[in-house]
Amino acid sequence: MNKDFFKYIYDNPIIAALSDLDQLDDVIASPCKIVFILRGNIMNLEELVTTLKENGKLVYIHVDLIEGFSQHTSAMEYINKQIKPDGIISTKSRIIRAAKAQNIFTIQRFFVLDSISLISGKESIKKLKTDAVEILPGLMEKVIKEIHKETRVPIIAGGLIREKEDVIQGLNAGAIGISTSAKNVWYM
Repeated sequence: MNKDFFKYIYDNPIIAALSDLDQLDDVIASPCKIVFILRGNIMNLEELVTTLKENGKLVYIHVDLIEGFSQHTSAMEYINKQIKPDGIISTKSRIIRAAKAQNIFTIQRFFVLDSISLISGKESIKKLKTDAVEILPGLMEKVIKEIHKETRVPIIAGGLIREKEDVIQGLNAGAIGISTSAKNVWYM
């Protein structure tokens, strides 16, 4: 699973963030090979993942945002065995640990709001040893460089990415990928 993620992201560093299920056909038609599901519920998630995978996409579920799943760690076993995504995204350490125990590819998402959140985020990354990290907002070149230098974990920049210039800035800062719900960016 890790090999596919890194192969796909190096081929095309733009990640389609599916935040509106009405954009499903647009995501499928896009050249993006990796999709972050940011909306859905327990009733439609399996079909959504299956549809995307049948269309050649790698699928990562932001489990914190999916309706109907408790934040209980046993949900990871169900997601892994029944829904079968390529990985999960979470802001919660206990969910990341539970997913890693199931050998699920993990992306830790965190928001850098101030220097305290930056320090605690770096500590969490080092402790959890996730497969990748998504930093929001993604328009923080210095922060991306600092986190990558100190943790050596692959970085994905997300949040407020709306233009080609934002993509270039994130990649130049050391991010391996850019997640965005901006449809125009998917086609860069």
